[in-house]
Amino acid sequence: MELKTMIIRLCLAVLCGAVIGLEREIRDKAAGLRTHILVCLGSCLFGMLGSELVFIYKAGDMLRLIQGLIIGIGFLGAGVIAREGSSVKGLTTAAGIWVMGVIGLSIGVGDHRIALLGTLFSFLTIVLFGRIDTLLKK
Repeated sequence: MELKTMIIRLCLAVLCGAVIGLEREIRDKAAGLRTHILVCLGSCLFGMLGSELVFIYKAGDMLRLIQGLIIGIGFLGAGVIAREGSSVKGLTTAAGIWVMGVIGLSIGVGDHRIALLGTLFSFLTIVLFGRIDTLLKK
């Protein structure tokens, strides 16, 4: 893979992670800007490395690499979930971290369309449905 391609993918991963992470940061959630950027960036690196290993060096299995990444990010997301009395906090943030992993992986393997659409739909889901949820609870 060319250096230019790698830099574009890594920049896009930082941008996508920042879009969701900034919203979480503004709302003072457990995982904010840096966490979302790092998850998306790490997943992108994982996707680029996996692609290199599988398609250039003919070593490894891309599906197994993806499974390992997604499971690992699930454990990371579980760390932001907390129980407070009878309610559970952090589920949306945990889901956002998991989605960031998939978005980063999409960028890493070169499918920017999926990543950009995933970022857009994630942002709309968090913002719009968050407002609807707030209105329904009043």
